Amino acid sequence: MTDARPTDKHWKILRSRLAFDHRWYKVRQDCVQLPDGQVVEDYFVSVRPDVALVLPVTPQQEIVFVRQYRHGAQQVLLELPAGTFDPAQEAADTAALRELQEETGYSAAGLIPLATLYDNPVKETNRIHLFLAKDAQPVGQQQLDLTEDIELVRVPLATVSRRIQAGELQVAGTLAAVYLGLSYLGMLGCAQSKIERP
Repeated sequence: MTDARPTDKHWKILRSRLAFDHRWYKVRQDCVQLPDGQVVEDYFVSVRPDVALVLPVTPQQEIVFVRQYRHGAQQVLLELPAGTFDPAQEAADTAALRELQEETGYSAAGLIPLATLYDNPVKETNRIHLFLAKDAQPVGQQQLDLTEDIELVRVPLATVSRRIQAGELQVAGTLAAVYLGLSYLGMLGCAQSKIERP
């Protein structure tokens, strides 16, 4: 039996322009031809920098979360330390350590790569680089930007599944890093059993 599906699923970009170009946000308008030949004149894509995200675990087996207001969602959310960077100018692990120290005042001797994921591949260009920082310890003060008002929240590894079950973790990248980190540390089975319990 042969597979009748087209072998090349890529869309052909016929024209492309920046419809909105601001230092904080860029939107690209593409005119694309689909594999079946149809043309879509105005497919809009957010051109975004990559994100480095860190799961910091202390020697006391606590995860260091950050709680902050997120204006897009208009919610105060519990997340992991993260920030944007340009992969052409900075390595992902360097950006991750920088963001960890700036947002929390913590650092670690090294990082363990967990995954590189697409954030929203339908409409956004960027990827999220997830890292585990074992033995993360405070080394200084937070160095926050103008729009940042960050509270540190330390959660024991053994109780993080209860936070997930209670709906306290609602950010996709954070949840992915927590699950991948728990898997790396050999704690995922325990966390899953707690979540699935009625």
